[in-house]
Amino acid sequence: MKNRSERRPRVLYLAFYFPPSRASGVYRARATANHLVEKGWDVTVCAAPLDFLYNVIGSVDEELSKTVDPRIRVERPSLNQYTWQQDLREYSWLRRSFPLMAKRVYMFSQTKLFPERYSSWAWASVTRALKLHAKERFDVVVATGNPFASFGAAWLFNKVTGVPYVMDYRDSWTLDLFHDEPAFPEGHIAWQWEKRMLDKASAAVFVNEALRGWHAERYPEVADRMMVVPNGWDADVLPKAVEQAAGVAPAELPASASGEDAASGEGAASGAEAASAEEAASAEEAANAASGAVEVPGGQAAPAGERRAPLKFTYLGTLTAKQPVEEMAEAFKIARRHPDLADAELQIHGHLGFFKNSPGTLKARLGLQDGPRPEGVEDTGLRYCGPVSKTEVGRVYEESDVLVFLAGGGKYVTSGKIFEYMAFGHPIVSVHQPGIAAQDVLDGYPLWFNADSLDVEELAASMVAAGKAARDLTPEQRAEARKHADTYTREATLIPFERRLRDIVAGS
Repeated sequence: MKNRSERRPRVLYLAFYFPPSRASGVYRARATANHLVEKGWDVTVCAAPLDFLYNVIGSVDEELSKTVDPRIRVERPSLNQYTWQQDLREYSWLRRSFPLMAKRVYMFSQTKLFPERYSSWAWASVTRALKLHAKERFDVVVATGNPFASFGAAWLFNKVTGVPYVMDYRDSWTLDLFHDEPAFPEGHIAWQWEKRMLDKASAAVFVNEALRGWHAERYPEVADRMMVVPNGWDADVLPKAVEQAAGVAPAELPASASGEDAASGEGAASGAEAASAEEAASAEEAANAASGAVEVPGGQAAPAGERRAPLKFTYLGTLTAKQPVEEMAEAFKIARRHPDLADAELQIHGHLGFFKNSPGTLKARLGLQDGPRPEGVEDTGLRYCGPVSKTEVGRVYEESDVLVFLAGGGKYVTSGKIFEYMAFGHPIVSVHQPGIAAQDVLDGYPLWFNADSLDVEELAASMVAAGKAARDLTPEQRAEARKHADTYTREATLIPFERRLRDIVAGS
């Protein structure tokens, strides 16, 4: 066996959500694994079993798998799917024969062992990792949560082998981000586990300073081992369109960003919606032709006497029940009554929720209906355009005039989507609670329009102001905005993290 100095450092990465998963945290995991391989690490990932991603939650993006470095080894330990099973034929022998006993066993594991339904995957990951470690030792373990059972797996692996580990909180376990309060009552087993795991961790990583500060205050004895590694935008999947936004001679862009190549999941647009959008686009083109109007690219003002193309507002990302979707929809309906936003559209690209039953509820909250709009009903301007693969989002961004940053939660929320938004140098209008952590990232971005309120009239005014800025936008203004975004590429944000890992390995 080679000495450590004669081989690449070896990292075990515990990341349940990894491509082809399309969970919100998958992009951080994908980028981290790719970055470590690029920097000379031997990377092994323990991720979710494929049958869970495809058959249970139905949440995949196969195109994203193509962006994973082929040098990364991906293991997929098993998961006890007790709480997800709905079909009696999938029940284990114990559950079919002795359902009450099976329930007691499961509840014991949740209340006395580890309080998360992913824990079986964590213990299976440790078993798999020990076998791999016996063949060639790991130098460090990185665990990313959620699920937070990955932290428990890292702790147990360290207890057995002594290999140091790092906890990456891309989300918070014991803090409810949507209500800014503890997620568990005092005395709950989760607090005991979190303290135990942090005590032994070589480092704990957080996505923003607000989250780091909250945990440092609760666990002051390990505060000196905490650091912030913010999210960022992925230059490897957005380069062509970003180059075009920056004025660099671009390679040919994808022919379509319609999401046709995205995995078919719960967010697919209905045929009636697609037909409606196509008819609206054809009607608009006909009206422009009849009036002699021309579309002016790049947000530049049209010459006098010519009709300017309607503005295109865009939200791109997974829409969830935690976001203020009603406020966004109502504010935009009000805003498009302003002459500067006449006929403007707010196009929603992405999935509606993470689960199979989410779309119907969210469509109702947005006021979207299948089929044509009833006569006499005001056009709100909202258009649902369906899912878009991560590898196809560049053109959607570049064809937008204004990007709508819709976020749920309170002061501890950043949202990884905001980094992509800034990378394209468009006006960004905020729709979220005042004071969320994302405002620290946006502070200094010259094209940010923030009502600092969820009052629909104030939001509408902010949308109108952003629309006006888009009309008058110059290449110089976009370039200045992109300078702010350049500090948040994944490469830039992950460099300090990779150095920290090397220091941990060198000191172990």
